[in-house]
Amino acid sequence: MTKNVWIFPGQGSQAVGMGLDLAEVGKDKFAKAEQILGWSILEKAQTDAAELSKTQFTQPSLYVISTILADVLKSKGAKPDAVTGHSLGEYSALYAAGVFDFATGLELVKQRSLLMSEASGGAMTALIGFDRSQLEAAIAQTENVILANDNSADQVVISGTETAVKSIVEQVKTKRAIPLAVSGAFHSPLMADAAAKFAQVLEQTIFNDAEIHVISNVEPNDATTAGQVLRDRLTQQMTSPVRWREICLYLAEQGYERAIEVGSGKVLTGLVKRTAPSLALVNVSTLEQVIAI
Repeated sequence: MTKNVWIFPGQGSQAVGMGLDLAEVGKDKFAKAEQILGWSILEKAQTDAAELSKTQFTQPSLYVISTILADVLKSKGAKPDAVTGHSLGEYSALYAAGVFDFATGLELVKQRSLLMSEASGGAMTALIGFDRSQLEAAIAQTENVILANDNSADQVVISGTETAVKSIVEQVKTKRAIPLAVSGAFHSPLMADAAAKFAQVLEQTIFNDAEIHVISNVEPNDATTAGQVLRDRLTQQMTSPVRWREICLYLAEQGYERAIEVGSGKVLTGLVKRTAPSLALVNVSTLEQVIAI
């Protein structure tokens, strides 16, 4: 048996038109989502890219689409040996692992997305092609900036105050530096206020023990099924780095043979390929791709 991991995308993987082919197979979840959110995922998916990219719309949309695709995969008899997700994608992973039901997960994602969309006073910039030791040294010597998304050896996102982020970009030679259109400094200590509010929401939510191992963003080398541990790690996630490169290394070290990206886009399989080229890669972002598996 091939050792599989399902990986779930986060913010940045959204695309206009995503999920429209799931309207019939996912009608119950789309209807439930509209009750919870007060707006339609399918209608929002047909707006322009700028509207869809707003945090309060992107995160719930990606979660709903990923969970529908995961359900269809399971209905075909597919089952992962472990799950993981990139930032917001960790919520889809927890749903797939049976840690909470669809509605509970969406309520969490709704609150998370609103808190993050209201954040201000920070900036994020993606860096591509750089000397890692130089970058790490510059960050260590600069206050109020953090390596927020460690995506691969040559692709990261830094997060912090506008002044600090600008200072790193000026200090470190890169092939490309791309400012991200976000409201705040996600995955950094500057999100502490939002994280404290969200921690209260998490504390009131029951997390079941997972049916399969979950690899968390904040502890990539310690897969677990313990519900309480997984909840604690989500509490840390909003202010802590997404250690995706380390997750990819862990998958290779643990003998995983295939990664299936469940959700919109191909961002994560591209990152896995860079860090763990031994893994076979599959994208499941449409109903047609699910049927093809």
